[in-house]
Amino acid sequence: MTEGLIAGVHIDRVAQMAEREAKRFAKGRPLSLSAHQRAGEGYLNGVPMHWMKDWPMPFLPVVARAKDARLQDIDGYELDDFCLGDTGSMFGHSPPAVAAAIKAQASRGLTYMLPSHDAAEVAELLCERFGDFRWQIATTATDANRFAIRVARAITGRPKILVFNGCYHGTVDDAMVEQKDGKTVARSGLMGQVADLTATAVCCEFNDLAGVKAALEAGDVAAILTEPVMTNSCMVLPEAGFHDGLRELADAHGALLIIDETHTISSGLGGYSRVHALRPDIFVVGKCVAGGMPTAVWGLSAKRAADYMTANAQRAAGHSGMGTTLSANPMQFACLKATLAQVMTAKNYAHMEKLADRLATGLKAAITAYAAPWHVVRVGARVEFICAPGPLRNGSEAGLAHMPQIEAAVHTALLNRGCLIAPFHNMMLISPKTKKRQVDRLIAAFDEVLSELFAPTSA
Repeated sequence: MTEGLIAGVHIDRVAQMAEREAKRFAKGRPLSLSAHQRAGEGYLNGVPMHWMKDWPMPFLPVVARAKDARLQDIDGYELDDFCLGDTGSMFGHSPPAVAAAIKAQASRGLTYMLPSHDAAEVAELLCERFGDFRWQIATTATDANRFAIRVARAITGRPKILVFNGCYHGTVDDAMVEQKDGKTVARSGLMGQVADLTATAVCCEFNDLAGVKAALEAGDVAAILTEPVMTNSCMVLPEAGFHDGLRELADAHGALLIIDETHTISSGLGGYSRVHALRPDIFVVGKCVAGGMPTAVWGLSAKRAADYMTANAQRAAGHSGMGTTLSANPMQFACLKATLAQVMTAKNYAHMEKLADRLATGLKAAITAYAAPWHVVRVGARVEFICAPGPLRNGSEAGLAHMPQIEAAVHTALLNRGCLIAPFHNMMLISPKTKKRQVDRLIAAFDEVLSELFAPTSA
């Protein structure tokens, strides 16, 4: 970083914008401030979920209602929502088909540890959308990934999972490692960590097939667990041949390949794997798969399902270490059916990708106009601006490209101009309900913010 500059912007200018925008936000939201102060008395650290502290505003706006791609807070402000629950509401808030399914199922019971009538159709729809897998239903993608890892270890008899530096697979312990000086270590900042994570995980850099090959040659890796695109810290795209290489290396070394599509379901109908003909042994997706109802699914290929059944038949009776009581409840099946059949459609994805391309083009034009040393990345309906030159190749480069100070100022400034983006990594999503005028408002707001940050200094 050039002395006195953050991502090409003078530090003082960033600080001035951050202070002004924070005051503007706070002044206009007395009701949210009051609610925040009241809630703070009962919640740990003042918020019901700790990551809510990651939002850059002085305090959280309290949502009164959400519909389609719009939010309204209790102070009356309406926002164009490009965060969409960090993908959980990627198809818009309360899609009509999902809302109707919830209403209908609510009178028939919420959970009863038995499949509902919708279960059979959901299995067919899952295969139709994502491929020929043998499915299980979970409540979160973290759970789904944890179960997939356990299955991979049971099938192979091996202890380790290979993950990529900077990856994100929820709060799975085995993914909470990083690479430092070429070695796998536990991520810094972990709370209450006592187990040696290097005994169960090995970390490589994304797009580094030679590193993956070297790790697999040790013979102790049960599975490669990867996102198709790195999304945890400034988006990183796979280089040509990388995913084919992972498949070949997994096969050559007796490891399974687990593809976690939780953040790349934006890529197109069926996710990145379907669009790009990837061939995972285990497929995982969560967040928006049931239209916002807490749900995840994981599926085994036919061959790996047979391997699992063999391993399962040989184990002692008792707990398998997989499963949660509320998973595969009838409300999940109702919402899965509605989403897969009526919401997750080719028509909706076409709309999402068209507007996402418009957004990416507009953001790039603003960056070019102000000669900002930034770049834009898009994967289907997901767009990010990154406050560093690109493209990025791996997690280490992505970590260095993350500029929290300037990103916080930009996020609050955009919110004050009616545009909400995700607090993580400058991520923006387009839903089937997002309008062209909303995209254009975001582009205009982004342009206005950049015009101030990169305005010529006075002589």
